[in-house]
Order: sequence, then C-alpha cells, then structure tokens
Amino acid sequence: MKDKIKTSIILSGLTAVVIHIINRIQYSLYTVKNYLPSSGNNYYEWRFGKVRYTKKGTGSPILLIHDLTIGSSNHEFKKIINSLSDQHEVYSVDLLGYGLSDKPNITYTNYLYVQLVIDFIKNIIGKKTNIITTGDSVQIAVMACHNDPEAIHHMIFINPQDLYELNKIPSKQTKLLKILIDIPILGTFFYNILINKASMEKLFKEKYFYNEINIEEKDISSYLEAAYLPNYSSKYVFSSYIGKYMNTNIIHALKEINHSMYIIGGENEKEIHTIVDNYIHYNNSIEAIFIPYTKHLPHMEKSMKVIEYIKIFL
Repeated sequence: MKDKIKTSIILSGLTAVVIHIINRIQYSLYTVKNYLPSSGNNYYEWRFGKVRYTKKGTGSPILLIHDLTIGSSNHEFKKIINSLSDQHEVYSVDLLGYGLSDKPNITYTNYLYVQLVIDFIKNIIGKKTNIITTGDSVQIAVMACHNDPEAIHHMIFINPQDLYELNKIPSKQTKLLKILIDIPILGTFFYNILINKASMEKLFKEKYFYNEINIEEKDISSYLEAAYLPNYSSKYVFSSYIGKYMNTNIIHALKEINHSMYIIGGENEKEIHTIVDNYIHYNNSIEAIFIPYTKHLPHMEKSMKVIEYIKIFL
C-alpha cells in the first residue's frame, strides 16, 4: 500500500514537471518576438495596477478601447492612430489584464473597467473625451457614459456585441471553467490547449478578417504575445471573460443616453445587421454604416475606410 502511494506521488510529481516544461516552452515560443513594447509607452498608476497607454497628436481627445477577446491590446488600433492624430489627441490603452498593462489575479468585471475608463479620462486626459471601442468593450463605454455623462462626448462602436449575449451571467459551468483555468500549472496547461497559434490563426481567418490575404503574421504574433505576457497572467482576464463575469445588461443605460452614438459594422460580421437594429431599437438616435468585405476588425483590414467614417462622425 505504501509503495502504491509512493509511486502515485512520484508519478504526480513527474507529470507536474512535464506539464510545467511544456508550458514554459510554449510561453517562450509566443513571447520571443517582442512586438508589443513601444517607445511611446506611458503608464497610468491606477489603484488595481499599472495601465499602459500611448498618446499622440493634438486637438479634441479620442480614447481608443480595444476588444475584450483574448490577445487584444492597443495593437488593434495601430493602423488608424497616426491618421487620427493629425486632428486629435489620441489615447490608446491596454485595459487592465491586457497587453502590457498589469494583470493581477482578480475577477475582471464590467464595473471594474467602467471605473478605469472614467478615472483615466479624469486623471490623464482631463477633459471631455470621444470614445472609439470594439466588440465586447462597447458595453464599457455605454455604462461609463451613463454613469458619468459629463466625461464623454461622442461614441463610436465598431461591431458591438449582441445586447442579448451581454445579458448572460455566470453559470455553474462557466464558474467551474474559471476556477479550472486559474489553477497554477494544470490551469495554465489547459489555457495553452485553448490559446495557441492554431487557434489564433483560426480566429483571424474565420472571425476577425474577411479576406485572409490581408492578415499579417505580425498581427497574429502580437495577439499571442499579449495573451501570454507576462508569465501567463493573461489567463486570469480570459477566465473572467469566458466565465461571463464581464457581461452586463446595458439596455436601460442605452435608452437613457443622449450623446451622439455611431456604429461601424463589418458588412460580413455574423448577425451584425440584426445586432445594429437592436441597438437602434433602444436608442433611435444611433447612426450606422457598414464596410463591405470586412468582418470583426474593419479598422485592421480596411483602415482607411474606417478613418474616413470616423472623421465624418467626429
């Protein structure tokens, strides 16, 4: 009996060592290219950690807020920042848990990010700000505007998330999934299975871009780097995301907002016309346009067209 217990302990230890080695190898592969650091990096010392941001240009301020999907960062806006900075003071952030910002082991929620955005506008930008945001982060802008309408001017939503998807709250299954991913070593191994080069390439080809010819290898590598730096701590924000902890019902807020709101949709984004119709149903002052031959990231695939519409809106 003692021999069996001893053997089980040895095998468990060896398994943990092997998993750890595999984790470290994959981490090295995805972070070696060092694409994310920039000479223009600044850091906002927020109460839950340091938030990386860049600032460029002069004029009325614009705050760019990336999506909440894994690997997202301010890299998402790299093709439109320079053009926007000709007429605007452009701020592009890595939200807490993303990119090169701090990634503490906490539960990430919509409320956390709403507070971050409001604090960032007040303490760093210092004046009423236009917001451009993508996908799941649209809910952050809407709630921030509803909570502090004097902080925000116009808002532009790029492919906003389905309002009814945002109503989904953590279930027993998603809570267990979050716990699993947060576990050291084993959870990291599971994270590696879910997030790797093959899965990221699939996301870009099937969801993010309409034409895979337009996908740059550097973009995929940058997303992978953001998903792994530093030392796998991105898994904590990922577990909150898939656990539905970031979701919130924004319909009430959407109804009450009097600010100018615009939607830029990728013509080939799944269900985008229905999604946009639902937003307009709850606030008929919203204006929308659709960019042909694009999906979820038109500002990366057809950046000049997106810039054209942004300048018209603002």
